[in-house]
Amino acid sequence: MPSLDFDAEARRFRSLYTQQQAAWQAVCDELVRTVQACVAQVPGLEIAKVEGRVKDGEESVRKFVRKYRAALEEAQTPYEIADHITDLIGVRVVCLYEDELEKVAESLRAQFALVDVTDKVAAIESTEGSFGYKGLHLDLRLPAVPQESTAWAAWGTRPFELQVRTITQDAWSVLDHRIKYKKSIPGPLKRRINVLAALFELADREFRQIRDATMAELLQAPDETAEPQPDPAAPDAPATAAPASGPALNAFTFLKIAQHFFREFDFEPRKVDLFVDEIQQWSPGLTRARFNGLLRNTLGTIKRYRQHYEDAHPGSSFNPFTVIRHCLYLSDRQTFRPALRNAAREAFEAWLASEAASAASAAAANPGATPDR
Repeated sequence: MPSLDFDAEARRFRSLYTQQQAAWQAVCDELVRTVQACVAQVPGLEIAKVEGRVKDGEESVRKFVRKYRAALEEAQTPYEIADHITDLIGVRVVCLYEDELEKVAESLRAQFALVDVTDKVAAIESTEGSFGYKGLHLDLRLPAVPQESTAWAAWGTRPFELQVRTITQDAWSVLDHRIKYKKSIPGPLKRRINVLAALFELADREFRQIRDATMAELLQAPDETAEPQPDPAAPDAPATAAPASGPALNAFTFLKIAQHFFREFDFEPRKVDLFVDEIQQWSPGLTRARFNGLLRNTLGTIKRYRQHYEDAHPGSSFNPFTVIRHCLYLSDRQTFRPALRNAAREAFEAWLASEAASAASAAAANPGATPDR
Protein backbone atom coordinates (compact mmCIF):
# COMPACT_ATOMS: atom_id res chain seq x y z
CA MET A 1 0.00 0.00 0.00
CA PRO A 2 1.25 3.55 -0.69
CA SER A 3 2.45 5.50 2.32
CA LEU A 4 4.14 8.73 3.39
CA ASP A 5 7.11 6.88 4.91
CA PHE A 6 9.91 7.69 2.49
CA ASP A 7 12.41 5.21 3.96
CA ALA A 8 9.88 2.38 3.73
CA GLU A 9 8.92 3.33 0.19
CA ALA A 10 12.57 3.58 -0.86
CA ARG A 11 13.24 0.07 0.51
CA ARG A 12 10.16 -1.26 -1.28
CA PHE A 13 11.28 0.32 -4.57
CA ARG A 14 14.80 -1.07 -4.27
CA SER A 15 13.42 -4.55 -3.60
CA LEU A 16 11.06 -4.26 -6.59
CA TYR A 17 13.91 -3.04 -8.78
CA THR A 18 16.14 -5.98 -7.85
CA GLN A 19 13.37 -8.50 -8.51
CA GLN A 20 12.19 -7.02 -11.81
CA GLN A 21 15.32 -5.54 -13.41
CA ALA A 22 15.89 -8.48 -15.77
CA ALA A 23 12.21 -8.55 -16.79
CA TRP A 24 12.22 -4.78 -17.35
CA GLN A 25 15.32 -5.13 -19.52
CA ALA A 26 13.47 -7.68 -21.66
CA VAL A 27 10.62 -5.17 -22.05
CA CYS A 28 13.14 -2.48 -22.98
CA ASP A 29 14.67 -4.71 -25.66
CA GLU A 30 11.22 -5.46 -27.08
CA LEU A 31 10.39 -1.74 -27.13
CA VAL A 32 13.57 -0.97 -29.06
CA ARG A 33 12.64 -3.56 -31.68
CA THR A 34 9.09 -2.21 -31.92
CA VAL A 35 10.28 1.39 -32.28
CA GLN A 36 12.83 0.38 -34.93
CA ALA A 37 10.09 -1.35 -36.92
CA CYS A 38 7.81 1.71 -36.66
CA VAL A 39 10.33 4.29 -37.82
CA ALA A 40 11.56 1.99 -40.61
CA GLN A 41 8.15 2.37 -42.24
CA VAL A 42 8.39 6.17 -42.52
CA PRO A 43 9.34 7.02 -46.15
CA GLY A 44 12.60 8.91 -46.55
CA LEU A 45 13.45 8.89 -42.83
CA GLU A 46 17.08 8.18 -41.95
CA ILE A 47 17.72 7.06 -38.39
CA ALA A 48 21.20 7.17 -36.87
CA LYS A 49 20.34 4.82 -34.01
CA VAL A 50 17.62 3.49 -31.72
CA GLU A 51 18.68 2.50 -28.23
CA GLY A 52 17.11 1.83 -24.86
CA ARG A 53 18.00 1.49 -21.20
CA VAL A 54 16.49 0.68 -17.80
CA LYS A 55 17.14 3.63 -15.51
CA ASP A 56 19.54 3.04 -12.65
CA GLY A 57 17.71 2.26 -9.40
CA GLU A 58 19.49 4.78 -7.20
CA GLU A 59 19.16 7.48 -9.85
CA SER A 60 15.42 6.76 -9.88
CA VAL A 61 15.20 7.32 -6.12
CA ARG A 62 17.17 10.58 -6.40
CA LYS A 63 14.87 11.78 -9.19
CA PHE A 64 11.81 11.07 -7.05
CA VAL A 65 13.30 13.04 -4.16
CA ARG A 66 14.24 15.93 -6.44
CA LYS A 67 10.96 16.23 -8.34
CA TYR A 68 8.09 14.68 -6.38
CA ARG A 69 8.72 13.94 -2.70
CA ALA A 70 8.27 17.40 -1.23
CA ALA A 71 5.01 18.16 -3.04
CA LEU A 72 3.47 14.77 -2.25
CA GLU A 73 4.35 14.95 1.41
CA GLU A 74 3.17 18.55 1.64
CA ALA A 75 -0.19 17.49 0.21
CA GLN A 76 -0.27 14.40 2.48
CA THR A 77 -0.60 12.16 -0.59
CA PRO A 78 0.65 8.59 -0.08
CA TYR A 79 2.95 7.38 -2.83
CA GLU A 80 4.86 4.51 -4.38
CA ILE A 81 8.12 5.64 -5.97
CA ALA A 82 7.80 3.44 -9.08
CA ASP A 83 4.51 5.15 -10.04
CA HIS A 84 6.27 8.49 -10.45
CA ILE A 85 9.32 7.42 -12.48
CA THR A 86 7.91 7.60 -16.00
CA ASP A 87 11.34 7.12 -17.57
CA LEU A 88 12.19 3.92 -15.69
CA ILE A 89 12.42 2.48 -19.20
CA GLY A 90 13.68 4.94 -21.79
CA VAL A 91 14.05 4.57 -25.54
CA ARG A 92 15.97 7.07 -27.64
CA VAL A 93 15.66 7.65 -31.38
CA VAL A 94 18.45 9.70 -32.94
CA CYS A 95 17.68 11.03 -36.41
CA LEU A 96 19.64 13.24 -38.76
CA TYR A 97 17.62 16.42 -39.13
CA GLU A 98 15.49 18.54 -36.85
CA ASP A 99 12.42 18.48 -39.09
CA GLU A 100 12.34 14.67 -38.71
CA LEU A 101 11.58 14.75 -34.97
CA GLU A 102 7.84 15.14 -35.48
CA LYS A 103 7.81 12.45 -38.20
CA VAL A 104 9.25 9.99 -35.70
CA ALA A 105 6.79 11.06 -33.01
CA GLU A 106 3.84 10.75 -35.37
CA SER A 107 4.78 7.21 -36.42
CA LEU A 108 4.95 6.12 -32.78
CA ARG A 109 1.70 7.79 -31.71
CA ALA A 110 0.00 5.38 -34.08
CA GLN A 111 1.54 2.42 -32.22
CA PHE A 112 1.37 3.56 -28.60
CA ALA A 113 -0.98 5.58 -26.40
CA LEU A 114 0.31 9.10 -25.68
CA VAL A 115 0.45 9.95 -21.96
CA ASP A 116 2.38 13.22 -22.08
CA VAL A 117 4.69 15.20 -24.35
CA THR A 118 7.51 17.62 -23.60
CA ASP A 119 8.63 19.64 -26.62
CA LYS A 120 12.00 21.03 -25.58
CA VAL A 121 12.57 22.38 -29.10
CA ALA A 122 9.54 24.67 -28.82
CA ALA A 123 10.38 25.56 -25.22
CA ILE A 124 13.87 26.75 -26.13
CA GLU A 125 12.91 28.51 -29.35
CA SER A 126 10.08 30.46 -27.68
CA THR A 127 12.45 31.91 -25.07
CA GLU A 128 14.50 34.91 -26.11
CA GLY A 129 18.17 34.71 -25.32
CA SER A 130 17.93 31.12 -24.07
CA PHE A 131 19.85 28.16 -25.36
CA GLY A 132 20.13 24.59 -24.18
CA TYR A 133 19.15 21.00 -24.78
CA LYS A 134 16.54 20.58 -27.50
CA GLY A 135 14.59 17.43 -28.27
CA LEU A 136 11.19 15.85 -28.09
CA HIS A 137 10.17 13.71 -25.10
CA LEU A 138 7.05 11.54 -25.19
CA ASP A 139 5.62 9.49 -22.36
CA LEU A 140 3.97 6.50 -24.06
CA ARG A 141 2.38 3.21 -23.07
CA LEU A 142 0.87 0.20 -24.77
CA PRO A 143 -2.89 0.49 -25.17
CA ALA A 144 -3.12 -3.12 -23.97
CA VAL A 145 -0.63 -5.82 -23.00
CA PRO A 146 -0.16 -8.35 -25.85
CA GLN A 147 -1.51 -11.69 -24.69
CA GLU A 148 1.20 -13.62 -26.52
CA SER A 149 4.00 -11.66 -24.85
CA THR A 150 5.50 -12.88 -21.61
CA ALA A 151 8.04 -10.04 -21.49
CA TRP A 152 5.30 -7.44 -20.98
CA ALA A 153 3.67 -9.21 -18.05
CA ALA A 154 6.00 -7.58 -15.52
CA TRP A 155 5.45 -4.13 -17.01
CA GLY A 156 1.82 -3.97 -18.04
CA THR A 157 0.68 -0.61 -19.39
CA ARG A 158 3.07 1.54 -17.35
CA PRO A 159 4.44 4.48 -19.32
CA PHE A 160 7.92 4.59 -20.76
CA GLU A 161 9.83 7.61 -22.07
CA LEU A 162 10.72 8.08 -25.71
CA GLN A 163 13.35 10.70 -26.52
CA VAL A 164 13.66 11.89 -30.11
CA ARG A 165 16.81 13.87 -30.92
CA THR A 166 19.02 14.83 -33.80
CA ILE A 167 22.64 13.74 -33.80
CA THR A 168 23.64 17.27 -32.86
CA GLN A 169 21.13 17.45 -30.00
CA ASP A 170 22.32 14.07 -28.76
CA ALA A 171 25.93 15.26 -28.73
CA TRP A 172 24.96 18.47 -26.94
CA SER A 173 23.02 16.51 -24.30
CA VAL A 174 26.02 14.30 -23.54
CA LEU A 175 28.40 17.25 -23.30
CA ASP A 176 25.93 19.44 -21.43
CA HIS A 177 25.65 16.85 -18.68
CA ARG A 178 29.42 17.05 -18.18
CA ILE A 179 29.36 20.79 -17.48
CA LYS A 180 29.23 21.32 -13.74
CA TYR A 181 27.50 24.12 -11.83
CA LYS A 182 25.63 25.55 -14.83
CA LYS A 183 22.98 27.32 -12.77
CA SER A 184 25.14 29.45 -10.50
CA ILE A 185 28.42 29.96 -12.33
CA PRO A 186 29.86 33.44 -13.05
CA GLY A 187 28.31 35.38 -15.92
CA PRO A 188 31.25 35.07 -18.36
CA LEU A 189 31.23 31.25 -18.07
CA LYS A 190 27.47 31.11 -18.49
CA ARG A 191 27.79 33.25 -21.61
CA ARG A 192 30.36 30.82 -23.06
CA ILE A 193 27.98 27.91 -22.47
CA ASN A 194 25.20 29.82 -24.23
CA VAL A 195 27.49 30.58 -27.19
CA LEU A 196 28.40 26.90 -27.41
CA ALA A 197 24.73 25.87 -27.31
CA ALA A 198 23.97 28.40 -30.05
CA LEU A 199 26.67 26.86 -32.25
CA PHE A 200 25.09 23.43 -31.84
CA GLU A 201 21.70 24.88 -32.73
CA LEU A 202 23.20 26.59 -35.77
CA ALA A 203 24.83 23.30 -36.85
CA ASP A 204 21.41 21.59 -36.79
CA ARG A 205 19.93 24.34 -38.95
CA GLU A 206 22.84 24.30 -41.39
CA PHE A 207 22.76 20.51 -41.83
CA ARG A 208 19.06 20.72 -42.67
CA GLN A 209 19.57 23.57 -45.14
CA ILE A 210 22.53 21.81 -46.78
CA ARG A 211 20.35 18.71 -47.21
CA ASP A 212 17.62 20.81 -48.84
CA ALA A 213 20.11 22.66 -51.05
CA THR A 214 21.67 19.36 -52.12
CA MET A 215 18.30 17.99 -53.18
CA ALA A 216 17.54 21.21 -55.05
CA GLU A 217 20.87 21.02 -56.90
CA LEU A 218 20.14 17.44 -57.92
CA LEU A 219 16.69 18.34 -59.23
CA GLN A 220 18.05 21.34 -61.13
CA ALA A 221 21.02 19.50 -62.65
CA PRO A 222 20.78 20.00 -66.44
CA ASP A 223 19.89 17.05 -68.63
CA GLU A 224 22.85 16.09 -70.84
CA THR A 225 21.46 12.71 -71.81
CA ALA A 226 19.63 13.51 -75.05
CA GLU A 227 20.79 11.69 -78.17
CA PRO A 228 23.29 13.73 -80.25
CA GLN A 229 21.53 15.40 -83.18
CA PRO A 230 22.79 15.61 -86.80
CA ASP A 231 23.90 19.00 -88.04
CA PRO A 232 20.79 20.47 -89.76
CA ALA A 233 23.03 22.23 -92.31
CA ALA A 234 24.53 18.86 -93.33
CA PRO A 235 21.97 16.14 -92.71
CA ASP A 236 24.27 13.39 -93.99
CA ALA A 237 27.01 14.37 -91.57
CA PRO A 238 27.53 12.39 -88.34
CA ALA A 239 25.83 13.58 -85.18
CA THR A 240 27.48 16.51 -83.45
CA ALA A 241 30.04 15.41 -80.87
CA ALA A 242 29.78 16.54 -77.28
CA PRO A 243 31.50 19.88 -76.81
CA ALA A 244 34.85 19.93 -75.07
CA SER A 245 33.96 23.11 -73.22
CA GLY A 246 31.12 23.74 -70.81
CA PRO A 247 30.29 23.22 -67.13
CA ALA A 248 32.51 20.68 -65.41
CA LEU A 249 31.19 17.35 -64.19
CA ASN A 250 30.17 17.29 -60.53
CA ALA A 251 28.33 14.85 -58.27
CA PHE A 252 24.89 16.18 -59.21
CA THR A 253 25.38 16.05 -62.97
CA PHE A 254 27.13 12.68 -62.67
CA LEU A 255 24.03 11.29 -60.92
CA LYS A 256 21.68 12.75 -63.51
CA ILE A 257 23.66 11.09 -66.31
CA ALA A 258 24.39 7.80 -64.51
CA GLN A 259 20.77 7.33 -63.47
CA HIS A 260 19.75 7.77 -67.12
CA PHE A 261 21.95 4.86 -68.22
CA PHE A 262 21.43 2.69 -65.11
CA ARG A 263 17.84 3.31 -64.08
CA GLU A 264 17.51 0.38 -61.66
CA PHE A 265 20.69 0.99 -59.69
CA ASP A 266 20.71 2.84 -56.38
CA PHE A 267 23.80 5.06 -56.41
CA GLU A 268 25.08 5.47 -52.84
CA PRO A 269 25.96 9.17 -52.28
CA ARG A 270 29.26 8.46 -50.51
CA LYS A 271 30.48 6.26 -53.37
CA VAL A 272 29.34 8.81 -55.96
CA ASP A 273 31.26 11.52 -54.14
CA LEU A 274 34.47 9.48 -54.03
CA PHE A 275 34.14 8.32 -57.65
CA VAL A 276 33.52 11.80 -59.06
CA ASP A 277 36.51 13.05 -57.09
CA GLU A 278 38.64 10.35 -58.77
CA ILE A 279 37.34 11.31 -62.22
CA GLN A 280 38.17 14.96 -61.57
CA GLN A 281 41.70 13.97 -60.61
CA TRP A 282 42.16 11.88 -63.77
CA SER A 283 40.65 14.47 -66.08
CA PRO A 284 40.46 17.94 -64.51
CA GLY A 285 37.76 20.00 -66.15
CA LEU A 286 35.98 17.07 -67.79
CA THR A 287 32.61 18.49 -68.81
CA ARG A 288 29.31 16.86 -68.05
CA ALA A 289 28.47 16.85 -71.78
CA ARG A 290 31.77 15.14 -72.62
CA PHE A 291 31.23 12.57 -69.86
CA ASN A 292 27.76 11.80 -71.22
CA GLY A 293 29.13 11.50 -74.75
CA LEU A 294 31.90 9.10 -73.88
CA LEU A 295 29.48 6.88 -71.96
CA ARG A 296 27.08 6.83 -74.89
CA ASN A 297 29.86 6.01 -77.39
CA THR A 298 31.42 3.14 -75.42
CA LEU A 299 28.58 1.60 -73.43
CA GLY A 300 27.59 -0.93 -76.11
CA THR A 301 31.10 -2.39 -76.21
CA ILE A 302 31.35 -2.53 -72.42
CA LYS A 303 28.00 -4.29 -72.15
CA ARG A 304 29.31 -7.03 -74.44
CA TYR A 305 32.47 -7.32 -72.37
CA ARG A 306 30.42 -7.46 -69.17
CA GLN A 307 28.44 -10.40 -70.57
CA HIS A 308 31.69 -12.16 -71.55
CA TYR A 309 33.17 -11.54 -68.10
CA GLU A 310 30.10 -12.77 -66.22
CA ASP A 311 29.93 -15.90 -68.41
CA ALA A 312 33.58 -16.63 -67.66
CA HIS A 313 33.23 -15.83 -63.93
CA PRO A 314 29.90 -17.26 -62.66
CA GLY A 315 28.74 -15.44 -59.56
CA SER A 316 30.65 -12.27 -60.44
CA SER A 317 29.10 -9.16 -61.87
CA PHE A 318 29.91 -5.66 -63.05
CA ASN A 319 28.13 -2.98 -61.09
CA PRO A 320 27.54 0.38 -62.86
CA PHE A 321 30.65 1.93 -61.30
CA THR A 322 32.75 -0.84 -62.86
CA VAL A 323 30.99 -0.39 -66.20
CA ILE A 324 31.69 3.36 -66.12
CA ARG A 325 35.37 2.72 -65.28
CA HIS A 326 35.69 0.56 -68.39
CA CYS A 327 33.84 3.17 -70.47
CA LEU A 328 36.26 5.85 -69.33
CA TYR A 329 39.29 3.69 -70.07
CA LEU A 330 38.03 2.70 -73.53
CA SER A 331 37.34 6.33 -74.43
CA ASP A 332 40.87 7.49 -73.52
CA ARG A 333 43.35 4.81 -72.49
CA GLN A 334 46.03 7.25 -71.41
CA THR A 335 43.95 9.72 -69.40
CA PHE A 336 41.84 7.09 -67.70
CA ARG A 337 44.46 4.37 -67.23
CA PRO A 338 44.08 4.62 -63.40
CA ALA A 339 40.37 3.77 -63.72
CA LEU A 340 41.27 0.07 -64.01
CA ARG A 341 43.68 -2.01 -61.98
CA ASN A 342 46.41 -3.85 -63.88
CA ALA A 343 44.65 -7.23 -63.91
CA ALA A 344 41.33 -5.73 -65.02
CA ARG A 345 43.04 -3.67 -67.71
CA GLU A 346 44.99 -6.66 -69.07
CA ALA A 347 41.86 -8.86 -69.17
CA PHE A 348 39.92 -6.13 -70.95
CA GLU A 349 42.68 -5.52 -73.51
CA ALA A 350 42.93 -9.26 -74.20
CA TRP A 351 39.19 -9.38 -74.89
CA LEU A 352 39.40 -6.31 -77.16
CA ALA A 353 42.24 -7.94 -79.11
CA SER A 354 40.24 -11.15 -79.43
CA GLU A 355 37.21 -9.20 -80.66
CA ALA A 356 39.34 -7.33 -83.19
CA ALA A 357 40.89 -10.60 -84.45
CA SER A 358 37.45 -12.20 -84.80
CA ALA A 359 36.18 -9.18 -86.73
CA ALA A 360 39.23 -9.24 -89.03
CA SER A 361 38.83 -12.96 -89.64
CA ALA A 362 35.14 -12.52 -90.46
CA ALA A 363 35.94 -9.65 -92.82
CA ALA A 364 38.56 -11.73 -94.63
CA ALA A 365 36.10 -14.59 -95.04
CA ASN A 366 33.41 -12.27 -96.40
CA PRO A 367 35.19 -9.45 -98.19
CA GLY A 368 31.96 -8.03 -99.61
CA ALA A 369 30.13 -7.89 -96.32
CA THR A 370 29.34 -4.55 -94.68
CA PRO A 371 31.12 -4.28 -91.29
CA ASP A 372 28.94 -4.00 -88.20
CA ARG A 373 28.64 -0.53 -86.75
